[in-house]
Amino acid sequence: MVLKVFFPSCCSSAESGILVGRWLSEQNSAVILAVVHFPFIPVQVKQYLSEVQRVTKVNVSVLGSWSNSKQEKEENLSKFLEDLGTIFSHEPWIQISKEGDSKFWSCSTLQKLANNPKEEEVILIYYDQRKVMLSHLHPPLDTATSTDHEADDASKLSAIFHTVAKSKILFMTDRYDDGPIKLTHWQSDGVEASIIVELMKQASVPACMLLTFLLSLVSGICRSRVLKFWPLSFLWSKLSTCEQLGHRLQHLQVISSSKKAQTQTQLMRKANIFVSLLIDVALGILLMSWLYRKNRIGHLADTLIPAADHVAEELQDLLQWLMGAPAGLKMNRALDQVLGRFFLYHIHLWISYIHLMSPFIEMILWYVGLSACLGLTVALCILSDIIALLTFHIYCFYVYGARLYCLKIYGLSSLWRLFRGKKWNVLRQRVDSCSYDLDQLFIGTLLFTILLFLLPTTALYYLVFTLLRLLVVIVQGLIHLLMDLIDSLPLYSILLRLCRSYRLAAGVKFRVLEQQDGKPLRLLMQINPLSYGSVVQMYRLPTYSCYPKDSWTSLCKKLFLGELIYPWKHKGEKQD
Repeated sequence: MVLKVFFPSCCSSAESGILVGRWLSEQNSAVILAVVHFPFIPVQVKQYLSEVQRVTKVNVSVLGSWSNSKQEKEENLSKFLEDLGTIFSHEPWIQISKEGDSKFWSCSTLQKLANNPKEEEVILIYYDQRKVMLSHLHPPLDTATSTDHEADDASKLSAIFHTVAKSKILFMTDRYDDGPIKLTHWQSDGVEASIIVELMKQASVPACMLLTFLLSLVSGICRSRVLKFWPLSFLWSKLSTCEQLGHRLQHLQVISSSKKAQTQTQLMRKANIFVSLLIDVALGILLMSWLYRKNRIGHLADTLIPAADHVAEELQDLLQWLMGAPAGLKMNRALDQVLGRFFLYHIHLWISYIHLMSPFIEMILWYVGLSACLGLTVALCILSDIIALLTFHIYCFYVYGARLYCLKIYGLSSLWRLFRGKKWNVLRQRVDSCSYDLDQLFIGTLLFTILLFLLPTTALYYLVFTLLRLLVVIVQGLIHLLMDLIDSLPLYSILLRLCRSYRLAAGVKFRVLEQQDGKPLRLLMQINPLSYGSVVQMYRLPTYSCYPKDSWTSLCKKLFLGELIYPWKHKGEKQD
Protein backbone atom coordinates (compact mmCIF):
# COMPACT_ATOMS: atom_id res chain seq x y z
CA MET A 1 0.00 0.00 0.00
CA VAL A 2 1.27 3.48 -0.86
CA LEU A 3 2.03 5.83 2.01
CA LYS A 4 1.67 9.52 1.15
CA VAL A 5 3.59 12.03 3.28
CA PHE A 6 2.69 15.71 2.82
CA PHE A 7 5.79 17.64 3.85
CA PRO A 8 5.90 21.48 4.12
CA SER A 9 8.57 22.93 1.85
CA CYS A 10 9.46 25.53 4.50
CA CYS A 11 10.84 22.73 6.71
CA SER A 12 13.34 21.46 4.12
CA SER A 13 16.23 23.28 5.81
CA ALA A 14 15.02 22.74 9.40
CA GLU A 15 17.27 21.28 12.04
CA SER A 16 16.80 17.69 13.12
CA GLY A 17 13.85 16.88 15.35
CA ILE A 18 10.49 15.17 15.39
CA LEU A 19 7.63 15.55 12.92
CA VAL A 20 4.33 16.91 14.21
CA GLY A 21 1.17 16.49 12.17
CA ARG A 22 -2.03 14.57 11.60
CA TRP A 23 -2.43 10.96 10.51
CA LEU A 24 -5.25 10.30 8.04
CA SER A 25 -5.84 6.58 8.37
CA GLU A 26 -8.59 6.39 5.73
CA GLN A 27 -6.17 7.80 3.15
CA ASN A 28 -3.00 6.18 4.56
CA SER A 29 -1.51 9.68 4.54
CA ALA A 30 0.44 11.86 6.94
CA VAL A 31 0.16 15.66 6.90
CA ILE A 32 3.28 17.15 8.47
CA LEU A 33 2.61 20.52 10.09
CA ALA A 34 5.86 21.41 11.91
CA VAL A 35 9.24 20.14 13.12
CA VAL A 36 10.07 20.20 16.86
CA HIS A 37 13.82 20.72 17.41
CA PHE A 38 16.20 19.33 19.96
CA PRO A 39 16.48 19.66 22.87
CA PHE A 40 12.98 19.06 24.19
CA ILE A 41 11.25 17.18 26.97
CA PRO A 42 8.78 14.58 25.66
CA VAL A 43 6.27 15.30 28.43
CA GLN A 44 6.17 18.99 27.52
CA VAL A 45 5.71 18.12 23.82
CA LYS A 46 2.78 15.86 24.66
CA GLN A 47 1.21 18.55 26.86
CA TYR A 48 1.65 21.15 24.14
CA LEU A 49 0.11 18.90 21.47
CA SER A 50 -2.83 18.02 23.71
CA GLU A 51 -3.48 21.73 24.23
CA VAL A 52 -3.32 22.33 20.46
CA GLN A 53 -5.67 19.40 19.90
CA ARG A 54 -8.13 20.76 22.45
CA VAL A 55 -8.24 24.19 20.79
CA THR A 56 -8.18 23.17 17.13
CA LYS A 57 -10.21 19.92 17.40
CA VAL A 58 -7.58 18.34 15.11
CA ASN A 59 -5.88 15.09 16.14
CA VAL A 60 -2.30 16.42 16.14
CA SER A 61 0.44 13.99 17.24
CA VAL A 62 4.09 13.09 16.70
CA LEU A 63 4.32 11.10 13.47
CA GLY A 64 8.03 10.46 13.12
CA SER A 65 11.51 11.93 13.03
CA TRP A 66 13.39 14.32 10.78
CA SER A 67 17.15 14.19 10.28
CA ASN A 68 19.13 16.88 8.56
CA SER A 69 22.67 15.45 8.35
CA LYS A 70 24.03 18.80 7.20
CA GLN A 71 23.57 20.20 10.69
CA GLU A 72 23.84 17.00 12.75
CA LYS A 73 27.01 14.92 12.42
CA GLU A 74 26.65 12.49 15.35
CA GLU A 75 26.83 8.87 14.27
CA ASN A 76 24.27 7.67 16.79
CA LEU A 77 21.67 10.23 15.75
CA SER A 78 19.70 7.81 13.58
CA LYS A 79 19.57 5.29 16.44
CA PHE A 80 18.35 7.98 18.81
CA LEU A 81 15.62 9.05 16.38
CA GLU A 82 14.44 5.47 16.09
CA ASP A 83 14.23 5.20 19.87
CA LEU A 84 11.92 8.20 19.96
CA GLY A 85 9.30 5.98 18.31
CA THR A 86 8.99 4.01 21.55
CA ILE A 87 8.31 7.21 23.53
CA PHE A 88 5.66 8.67 21.29
CA SER A 89 4.44 5.30 19.96
CA HIS A 90 2.89 6.14 16.64
CA GLU A 91 2.19 3.42 14.10
CA PRO A 92 3.75 3.68 11.56
CA TRP A 93 6.79 5.68 12.64
CA ILE A 94 7.97 7.85 9.72
CA GLN A 95 11.68 8.57 9.31
CA ILE A 96 12.73 11.27 6.84
CA SER A 97 16.38 12.19 6.41
CA LYS A 98 18.18 14.63 4.16
CA GLU A 99 21.53 13.37 2.92
CA GLY A 100 23.83 16.38 3.17
CA ASP A 101 23.93 18.49 0.04
CA SER A 102 22.35 15.77 -2.05
CA LYS A 103 18.98 16.44 -3.61
CA PHE A 104 17.85 12.89 -2.85
CA TRP A 105 16.03 12.19 0.40
CA SER A 106 15.37 8.95 2.16
CA CYS A 107 12.02 8.15 3.73
CA SER A 108 11.20 4.94 5.55
CA THR A 109 8.60 3.63 7.98
CA LEU A 110 8.84 1.45 11.09
CA GLN A 111 5.92 -0.75 12.18
CA LYS A 112 6.92 -2.33 15.47
CA LEU A 113 3.47 -3.65 16.30
CA ALA A 114 2.91 -5.43 12.97
CA ASN A 115 3.46 -9.20 12.91
CA ASN A 116 4.65 -9.26 9.30
CA PRO A 117 6.08 -5.81 8.63
CA LYS A 118 6.19 -4.96 4.93
CA GLU A 119 8.17 -2.24 3.26
CA GLU A 120 5.67 0.35 2.07
CA GLU A 121 6.11 2.47 -1.01
CA VAL A 122 6.41 6.09 0.09
CA ILE A 123 5.48 9.18 -1.90
CA LEU A 124 6.87 12.42 -0.49
CA ILE A 125 4.69 15.39 -1.46
CA TYR A 126 5.88 18.94 -0.83
CA TYR A 127 3.31 21.68 -0.29
CA ASP A 128 3.44 25.40 0.38
CA GLN A 129 2.11 25.62 3.92
CA ARG A 130 1.26 29.32 3.78
CA LYS A 131 -0.73 29.04 0.57
CA VAL A 132 -2.58 25.92 1.69
CA MET A 133 -3.52 27.51 5.02
CA LEU A 134 -4.75 30.77 3.45
CA SER A 135 -6.56 29.13 0.53
CA HIS A 136 -10.13 27.88 0.47
CA LEU A 137 -10.83 24.71 -1.50
CA HIS A 138 -14.07 25.07 -3.43
CA PRO A 139 -16.25 22.09 -4.28
CA PRO A 140 -16.88 21.41 -7.98
CA LEU A 141 -19.63 23.66 -9.33
CA ASP A 142 -21.09 21.09 -11.71
CA THR A 143 -21.92 18.36 -9.22
CA ALA A 144 -24.34 16.68 -11.61
CA THR A 145 -21.62 15.66 -14.08
CA SER A 146 -18.92 14.90 -11.48
CA THR A 147 -18.25 11.20 -10.87
CA ASP A 148 -18.00 9.44 -7.54
CA HIS A 149 -14.22 9.14 -8.01
CA GLU A 150 -13.88 12.91 -8.45
CA ALA A 151 -16.06 13.54 -5.39
CA ASP A 152 -13.88 11.14 -3.36
CA ASP A 153 -10.70 12.92 -4.49
CA ALA A 154 -12.24 16.28 -3.56
CA SER A 155 -13.08 15.01 -0.06
CA LYS A 156 -9.51 13.75 0.41
CA LEU A 157 -8.05 17.09 -0.63
CA SER A 158 -10.54 18.88 1.60
CA ALA A 159 -9.27 16.88 4.60
CA ILE A 160 -5.69 18.04 3.92
CA PHE A 161 -6.67 21.70 3.46
CA HIS A 162 -8.88 21.51 6.56
CA THR A 163 -6.04 20.09 8.66
CA VAL A 164 -3.63 22.89 7.75
CA ALA A 165 -6.24 25.65 8.10
CA LYS A 166 -7.45 24.44 11.51
CA SER A 167 -3.89 24.26 12.88
CA LYS A 168 -3.44 28.03 12.81
CA ILE A 169 -2.62 28.19 16.53
CA LEU A 170 0.31 25.87 15.92
CA PHE A 171 1.86 28.49 13.65
CA MET A 172 1.67 31.26 16.25
CA THR A 173 4.90 30.12 17.92
CA ASP A 174 8.13 31.35 16.30
CA ARG A 175 11.81 30.91 17.04
CA TYR A 176 11.94 34.08 19.16
CA ASP A 177 9.51 32.77 21.80
CA ASP A 178 10.99 31.84 25.18
CA GLY A 179 8.95 28.64 25.48
CA PRO A 180 10.53 25.21 26.00
CA ILE A 181 9.48 24.03 22.49
CA LYS A 182 11.09 25.29 19.29
CA LEU A 183 9.17 24.75 16.05
CA THR A 184 9.86 25.20 12.35
CA HIS A 185 6.90 26.08 10.14
CA TRP A 186 5.97 28.79 7.65
CA GLN A 187 5.93 31.50 10.34
CA SER A 188 9.08 30.39 12.18
CA ASP A 189 10.95 33.60 11.38
CA GLY A 190 8.15 35.71 12.85
CA VAL A 191 4.38 35.81 12.88
CA GLU A 192 3.05 37.39 9.70
CA ALA A 193 1.07 40.51 10.54
CA SER A 194 0.40 44.03 9.33
CA ILE A 195 0.37 47.11 11.52
CA ILE A 196 -2.02 48.86 9.13
CA VAL A 197 -4.46 45.92 9.24
CA GLU A 198 -4.36 45.80 13.03
CA LEU A 199 -4.97 49.56 13.30
CA MET A 200 -7.88 49.27 10.87
CA LYS A 201 -9.35 46.47 12.98
CA GLN A 202 -9.15 48.62 16.09
CA ALA A 203 -10.65 51.64 14.32
CA SER A 204 -13.43 49.61 12.71
CA VAL A 205 -15.06 48.78 16.07
CA PRO A 206 -16.27 52.31 16.96
CA ALA A 207 -16.97 53.04 13.29
CA CYS A 208 -19.22 49.97 13.02
CA MET A 209 -20.99 50.91 16.25
CA LEU A 210 -21.70 54.42 14.94
CA LEU A 211 -22.81 53.06 11.57
CA THR A 212 -25.08 50.50 13.24
CA PHE A 213 -26.73 53.26 15.28
CA LEU A 214 -27.30 55.44 12.21
CA LEU A 215 -28.65 52.51 10.21
CA SER A 216 -31.03 51.54 12.99
CA LEU A 217 -32.26 55.14 13.03
CA VAL A 218 -32.76 55.18 9.25
CA SER A 219 -34.44 51.76 9.34
CA GLY A 220 -36.80 52.99 12.05
CA ILE A 221 -37.76 55.97 9.89
CA CYS A 222 -38.30 53.69 6.87
CA ARG A 223 -40.54 51.40 8.93
CA SER A 224 -42.54 54.28 10.35
CA ARG A 225 -46.20 54.72 9.53
CA VAL A 226 -45.52 57.96 7.66
CA LEU A 227 -44.15 56.06 4.66
CA LYS A 228 -47.14 53.71 4.65
CA PHE A 229 -49.58 56.45 3.70
CA TRP A 230 -50.37 57.32 0.11
CA PRO A 231 -48.63 58.76 -1.96
CA LEU A 232 -45.34 58.06 -0.12
CA SER A 233 -46.00 54.32 -0.13
CA PHE A 234 -46.77 54.47 -3.86
CA LEU A 235 -43.57 56.35 -4.68
CA TRP A 236 -41.46 54.08 -2.48
CA SER A 237 -42.75 50.97 -4.24
CA LYS A 238 -42.60 52.33 -7.82
CA LEU A 239 -39.43 54.44 -8.08
CA SER A 240 -36.24 52.49 -8.76
CA THR A 241 -34.26 55.05 -6.72
CA CYS A 242 -36.12 54.05 -3.57
CA GLU A 243 -35.57 50.39 -4.39
CA GLN A 244 -31.82 50.95 -4.81
CA LEU A 245 -31.58 52.94 -1.58
CA GLY A 246 -33.33 50.10 0.28
CA HIS A 247 -30.97 47.60 -1.37
CA ARG A 248 -27.88 49.57 -0.31
CA LEU A 249 -29.32 49.96 3.18
CA GLN A 250 -29.44 46.18 3.49
CA HIS A 251 -25.81 46.01 2.32
CA LEU A 252 -24.75 48.50 4.99
CA GLN A 253 -26.54 46.47 7.63
CA VAL A 254 -24.66 43.34 6.54
CA ILE A 255 -21.29 45.13 6.68
CA SER A 256 -21.85 46.83 10.03
CA SER A 257 -23.23 43.69 11.68
CA SER A 258 -21.26 42.71 14.79
CA LYS A 259 -21.94 39.04 14.07
CA LYS A 260 -18.79 37.31 12.91
CA ALA A 261 -18.86 35.48 9.59
CA GLN A 262 -19.11 31.76 10.27
CA THR A 263 -18.08 30.44 6.86
CA GLN A 264 -15.76 31.46 4.05
CA THR A 265 -18.76 32.23 1.83
CA GLN A 266 -20.19 34.71 4.36
CA LEU A 267 -16.79 36.36 4.78
CA MET A 268 -16.35 36.74 1.03
CA ARG A 269 -19.89 38.12 0.71
CA LYS A 270 -19.13 40.81 3.29
CA ALA A 271 -15.85 41.70 1.57
CA ASN A 272 -17.50 41.83 -1.87
CA ILE A 273 -20.30 44.08 -0.58
CA PHE A 274 -17.75 46.39 1.10
CA VAL A 275 -15.61 46.73 -2.04
CA SER A 276 -18.71 47.17 -4.20
CA LEU A 277 -19.92 50.00 -1.96
CA LEU A 278 -16.52 51.70 -1.98
CA ILE A 279 -16.20 51.60 -5.77
CA ASP A 280 -19.83 52.66 -6.21
CA VAL A 281 -19.38 55.70 -3.97
CA ALA A 282 -16.02 56.56 -5.57
CA LEU A 283 -17.56 56.49 -9.06
CA GLY A 284 -20.49 58.57 -7.80
CA ILE A 285 -18.16 61.21 -6.37
CA LEU A 286 -16.24 61.35 -9.66
CA LEU A 287 -19.53 61.85 -11.52
CA MET A 288 -20.60 64.57 -9.09
CA SER A 289 -17.28 66.41 -9.46
CA TRP A 290 -17.66 66.27 -13.25
CA LEU A 291 -21.23 67.57 -13.15
CA TYR A 292 -20.46 70.58 -10.94
CA ARG A 293 -17.43 71.63 -12.96
CA LYS A 294 -17.72 74.26 -15.72
CA ASN A 295 -21.46 74.76 -15.04
CA ARG A 296 -22.41 71.48 -16.70
CA ILE A 297 -25.66 71.40 -14.68
CA GLY A 298 -26.78 74.65 -16.32
CA HIS A 299 -25.88 73.39 -19.79
CA LEU A 300 -27.77 70.17 -19.12
CA ALA A 301 -30.86 72.10 -17.97
CA ASP A 302 -30.70 74.33 -21.06
CA THR A 303 -30.52 71.23 -23.28
CA LEU A 304 -33.28 69.30 -21.53
CA ILE A 305 -36.24 71.59 -22.36
CA PRO A 306 -35.48 71.88 -26.12
CA ALA A 307 -35.00 68.10 -26.26
CA ALA A 308 -38.42 67.55 -24.65
CA ASP A 309 -39.99 70.02 -27.09
CA HIS A 310 -38.35 68.26 -30.02
CA VAL A 311 -39.70 64.88 -28.87
CA ALA A 312 -43.19 66.38 -28.51
CA GLU A 313 -42.99 67.90 -32.00
CA GLU A 314 -41.91 64.59 -33.49
CA LEU A 315 -44.84 62.90 -31.79
CA GLN A 316 -47.21 65.51 -33.19
CA ASP A 317 -45.86 64.93 -36.70
CA LEU A 318 -46.23 61.18 -36.19
CA LEU A 319 -49.86 61.57 -35.13
CA GLN A 320 -50.59 63.83 -38.09
CA TRP A 321 -49.15 61.12 -40.33
CA LEU A 322 -51.32 58.47 -38.67
CA MET A 323 -54.44 60.64 -39.05
CA GLY A 324 -53.94 60.72 -42.83
CA ALA A 325 -53.21 57.65 -44.93
CA PRO A 326 -50.12 56.08 -43.32
CA ALA A 327 -48.11 54.03 -45.85
CA GLY A 328 -51.12 54.15 -48.21
CA LEU A 329 -53.35 52.21 -45.79
CA LYS A 330 -57.06 53.07 -45.71
CA MET A 331 -58.11 53.49 -42.09
CA ASN A 332 -61.50 54.07 -40.46
CA ARG A 333 -61.54 57.85 -40.69
CA ALA A 334 -63.91 58.52 -37.79
CA LEU A 335 -61.98 56.37 -35.31
CA ASP A 336 -58.69 57.63 -36.72
CA GLN A 337 -59.67 61.26 -36.10
CA VAL A 338 -60.92 60.53 -32.59
CA LEU A 339 -57.76 58.72 -31.55
CA GLY A 340 -55.46 61.28 -33.21
CA ARG A 341 -57.12 64.27 -31.54
CA PHE A 342 -57.19 62.45 -28.21
CA PHE A 343 -53.43 61.86 -28.32
CA LEU A 344 -52.70 65.37 -29.65
CA TYR A 345 -54.53 66.82 -26.67
CA HIS A 346 -52.34 64.81 -24.31
CA ILE A 347 -49.21 66.09 -26.05
CA HIS A 348 -50.49 69.66 -25.66
CA LEU A 349 -50.96 69.07 -21.94
CA TRP A 350 -47.47 67.58 -21.71
CA ILE A 351 -45.82 70.56 -23.45
CA SER A 352 -47.64 72.95 -21.11
CA TYR A 353 -46.44 70.94 -18.11
CA ILE A 354 -42.81 70.98 -19.32
CA HIS A 355 -42.82 74.75 -19.89
CA LEU A 356 -44.43 75.28 -16.50
CA MET A 357 -41.57 73.34 -14.86
CA SER A 358 -38.79 74.89 -16.96
CA PRO A 359 -37.82 77.67 -14.46
CA PHE A 360 -37.19 75.03 -11.78
CA ILE A 361 -35.36 72.44 -13.91
CA GLU A 362 -31.85 73.74 -13.16
CA MET A 363 -32.48 73.89 -9.43
CA ILE A 364 -33.95 70.37 -9.44
CA LEU A 365 -30.96 69.02 -11.37
CA TRP A 366 -28.55 70.79 -9.00
CA TYR A 367 -30.04 69.05 -5.96
CA VAL A 368 -30.44 65.74 -7.78
CA GLY A 369 -26.74 65.83 -8.70
CA LEU A 370 -25.83 65.82 -5.01
CA SER A 371 -27.31 62.34 -4.71
CA ALA A 372 -24.37 61.01 -6.73
CA CYS A 373 -22.35 61.04 -3.50
CA LEU A 374 -24.49 58.05 -2.43
CA GLY A 375 -23.09 56.06 -5.32
CA LEU A 376 -23.13 55.78 -9.08
CA THR A 377 -25.97 53.24 -8.93
CA VAL A 378 -28.20 55.77 -7.14
CA ALA A 379 -27.42 58.34 -9.83
CA LEU A 380 -28.27 55.79 -12.54
CA CYS A 381 -31.57 54.99 -10.82
CA ILE A 382 -32.41 58.69 -10.68
CA LEU A 383 -31.58 58.96 -14.39
CA SER A 384 -33.91 56.03 -15.10
CA ASP A 385 -36.69 57.65 -13.08
CA ILE A 386 -36.16 60.97 -14.88
CA ILE A 387 -36.45 59.20 -18.24
CA ALA A 388 -39.64 57.52 -17.02
CA LEU A 389 -41.10 60.88 -15.99
CA LEU A 390 -40.06 62.64 -19.20
CA THR A 391 -41.59 59.87 -21.32
CA PHE A 392 -44.69 59.46 -19.20
CA HIS A 393 -46.88 60.65 -22.07
CA ILE A 394 -45.48 57.87 -24.28
CA TYR A 395 -46.30 55.41 -21.53
CA CYS A 396 -49.85 56.77 -21.35
CA PHE A 397 -50.24 56.49 -25.14
CA TYR A 398 -49.02 52.91 -25.00
CA VAL A 399 -51.43 52.02 -22.18
CA TYR A 400 -54.38 53.58 -23.99
CA GLY A 401 -53.55 51.81 -27.25
CA ALA A 402 -52.81 48.48 -25.53
CA ARG A 403 -56.06 48.50 -23.54
CA LEU A 404 -58.14 49.37 -26.57
CA TYR A 405 -56.40 46.74 -28.71
CA CYS A 406 -56.66 44.12 -25.94
CA LEU A 407 -60.38 44.84 -25.54
CA LYS A 408 -60.99 44.23 -29.24
CA ILE A 409 -58.86 41.06 -29.35
CA TYR A 410 -60.67 39.50 -26.40
CA GLY A 411 -64.01 40.66 -27.80
CA LEU A 412 -63.31 39.05 -31.17
CA SER A 413 -62.15 35.81 -29.55
CA SER A 414 -65.29 35.68 -27.40
CA LEU A 415 -67.57 36.36 -30.40
CA TRP A 416 -65.72 33.75 -32.45
CA ARG A 417 -66.59 31.17 -29.80
CA LEU A 418 -70.22 32.32 -30.06
CA PHE A 419 -70.25 31.43 -33.80
CA ARG A 420 -68.97 27.94 -32.98
CA GLY A 421 -71.55 27.36 -30.21
CA LYS A 422 -68.95 27.61 -27.45
CA LYS A 423 -68.50 29.74 -24.38
CA TRP A 424 -65.84 30.26 -21.71
CA ASN A 425 -66.71 28.65 -18.36
CA VAL A 426 -65.32 31.00 -15.73
CA LEU A 427 -65.80 28.60 -12.81
CA ARG A 428 -64.11 25.59 -14.44
CA GLN A 429 -61.66 27.66 -16.53
CA ARG A 430 -62.44 25.84 -19.78
CA VAL A 431 -64.45 26.14 -23.00
CA ASP A 432 -67.88 24.43 -22.90
CA SER A 433 -70.59 23.95 -25.48
CA CYS A 434 -73.56 26.33 -25.41
CA SER A 435 -76.71 26.86 -27.47
CA TYR A 436 -77.57 30.45 -28.53
CA ASP A 437 -80.87 31.78 -29.88
CA LEU A 438 -81.27 33.77 -33.10
CA ASP A 439 -81.17 37.24 -31.44
CA GLN A 440 -77.89 36.48 -29.70
CA LEU A 441 -76.32 35.25 -32.91
CA PHE A 442 -77.54 38.36 -34.80
CA ILE A 443 -76.16 40.80 -32.20
CA GLY A 444 -72.95 38.81 -32.01
CA THR A 445 -72.54 39.00 -35.79
CA LEU A 446 -73.02 42.80 -35.77
CA LEU A 447 -70.52 43.28 -32.95
CA PHE A 448 -67.99 40.93 -34.56
CA THR A 449 -68.22 42.83 -37.87
CA ILE A 450 -67.80 46.22 -36.16
CA LEU A 451 -64.81 45.10 -34.08
CA LEU A 452 -63.18 43.36 -37.05
CA PHE A 453 -63.32 46.44 -39.30
CA LEU A 454 -62.14 48.77 -36.52
CA LEU A 455 -59.24 46.46 -35.56
CA PRO A 456 -56.71 47.67 -38.25
CA THR A 457 -56.95 51.29 -37.11
CA THR A 458 -56.55 50.36 -33.45
CA ALA A 459 -53.76 47.87 -34.24
CA LEU A 460 -51.78 50.55 -36.13
CA TYR A 461 -51.88 52.99 -33.22
CA TYR A 462 -51.04 50.15 -30.84
CA LEU A 463 -48.09 49.07 -33.01
CA VAL A 464 -46.60 52.58 -33.22
CA PHE A 465 -46.88 53.34 -29.52
CA THR A 466 -45.65 49.85 -28.58
CA LEU A 467 -42.47 50.47 -30.59
CA LEU A 468 -41.97 53.80 -28.84
CA ARG A 469 -42.53 52.14 -25.47
CA LEU A 470 -40.05 49.39 -26.33
CA LEU A 471 -37.46 52.03 -27.22
CA VAL A 472 -37.84 53.65 -23.80
CA VAL A 473 -37.75 50.25 -22.08
CA ILE A 474 -34.52 49.32 -23.90
CA VAL A 475 -32.82 52.52 -22.73
CA GLN A 476 -33.97 51.95 -19.16
CA GLY A 477 -32.97 48.30 -19.42
CA LEU A 478 -29.41 49.25 -20.39
CA ILE A 479 -29.21 51.60 -17.42
CA HIS A 480 -30.46 48.91 -15.04
CA LEU A 481 -28.09 46.38 -16.62
CA LEU A 482 -25.14 48.65 -15.79
CA MET A 483 -26.51 49.20 -12.30
CA ASP A 484 -26.97 45.46 -11.71
CA LEU A 485 -23.43 44.88 -12.96
CA ILE A 486 -22.04 47.24 -10.31
CA ASP A 487 -24.28 45.76 -7.62
CA SER A 488 -23.68 42.09 -8.36
CA LEU A 489 -20.08 41.89 -9.58
CA PRO A 490 -17.87 40.31 -6.86
CA LEU A 491 -15.02 42.78 -7.24
CA TYR A 492 -13.11 41.66 -4.14
CA SER A 493 -13.13 38.04 -5.29
CA ILE A 494 -11.97 39.04 -8.78
CA LEU A 495 -9.14 41.15 -7.35
CA LEU A 496 -8.21 38.28 -5.04
CA ARG A 497 -8.15 35.90 -7.99
CA LEU A 498 -5.96 38.37 -9.92
CA CYS A 499 -3.45 39.15 -7.15
CA ARG A 500 -3.50 36.02 -4.97
CA SER A 501 -4.96 33.26 -7.06
CA TYR A 502 -4.07 30.54 -4.54
CA ARG A 503 -6.65 31.93 -2.10
CA LEU A 504 -9.44 30.61 -4.35
CA ALA A 505 -8.50 27.00 -4.99
CA ALA A 506 -10.38 24.74 -7.37
CA GLY A 507 -8.05 21.78 -6.91
CA VAL A 508 -4.38 20.82 -7.01
CA LYS A 509 -1.86 19.51 -9.51
CA PHE A 510 1.34 17.56 -8.89
CA ARG A 511 4.73 18.05 -10.52
CA VAL A 512 7.42 15.38 -10.35
CA LEU A 513 10.62 16.63 -8.68
CA GLU A 514 12.65 13.43 -8.71
CA GLN A 515 12.11 9.77 -9.38
CA GLN A 516 14.84 7.18 -8.78
CA ASP A 517 14.83 3.50 -7.96
CA GLY A 518 15.20 2.88 -4.25
CA LYS A 519 14.28 6.43 -3.38
CA PRO A 520 10.84 7.83 -2.55
CA LEU A 521 8.98 9.59 -5.31
CA ARG A 522 9.09 13.33 -4.65
CA LEU A 523 6.21 15.47 -5.90
CA LEU A 524 5.36 19.15 -5.61
CA MET A 525 1.71 20.00 -4.91
CA GLN A 526 0.56 23.21 -6.59
CA ILE A 527 -2.81 24.90 -6.26
CA ASN A 528 -5.11 25.24 -9.26
CA PRO A 529 -7.04 28.52 -8.92
CA LEU A 530 -10.67 28.98 -9.83
CA SER A 531 -11.39 30.37 -13.26
CA TYR A 532 -12.74 33.91 -13.45
CA GLY A 533 -16.09 32.64 -14.67
CA SER A 534 -16.37 30.29 -11.69
CA VAL A 535 -15.44 33.13 -9.32
CA VAL A 536 -18.22 35.34 -10.69
CA GLN A 537 -20.71 32.47 -10.67
CA MET A 538 -19.91 31.43 -7.10
CA TYR A 539 -19.57 34.82 -5.40
CA ARG A 540 -22.00 36.95 -7.42
CA LEU A 541 -24.04 39.20 -5.15
CA PRO A 542 -27.85 39.02 -5.26
CA THR A 543 -29.60 42.02 -6.82
CA TYR A 544 -33.13 43.23 -7.25
CA SER A 545 -34.82 43.61 -10.61
CA CYS A 546 -37.02 46.62 -11.27
CA TYR A 547 -38.93 44.70 -13.91
CA PRO A 548 -40.22 41.12 -13.86
CA LYS A 549 -38.26 38.79 -16.10
CA ASP A 550 -40.33 37.32 -18.94
CA SER A 551 -39.27 34.74 -21.48
CA TRP A 552 -39.30 35.60 -25.17
CA THR A 553 -42.36 33.42 -25.69
CA SER A 554 -44.25 35.16 -22.92
CA LEU A 555 -43.15 38.57 -24.21
CA CYS A 556 -44.36 37.84 -27.75
CA LYS A 557 -47.65 36.52 -26.39
CA LYS A 558 -48.18 39.70 -24.38
CA LEU A 559 -47.41 41.85 -27.42
CA PHE A 560 -49.86 39.94 -29.60
CA LEU A 561 -52.69 39.99 -27.05
CA GLY A 562 -52.16 43.61 -26.06
CA GLU A 563 -51.14 42.94 -22.46
CA LEU A 564 -48.86 45.48 -20.80
CA ILE A 565 -45.16 44.69 -21.07
CA TYR A 566 -42.69 45.51 -18.30
CA PRO A 567 -45.18 47.10 -15.94
CA TRP A 568 -44.03 48.68 -12.74
CA LYS A 569 -43.25 46.08 -10.12
CA HIS A 570 -45.94 45.58 -7.51
CA LYS A 571 -45.04 45.48 -3.87
CA GLY A 572 -44.48 41.98 -2.57
CA GLU A 573 -44.01 40.49 -6.02
CA LYS A 574 -41.22 37.92 -6.04
CA GLN A 575 -38.36 38.32 -8.51
CA ASP A 576 -36.07 35.60 -9.78
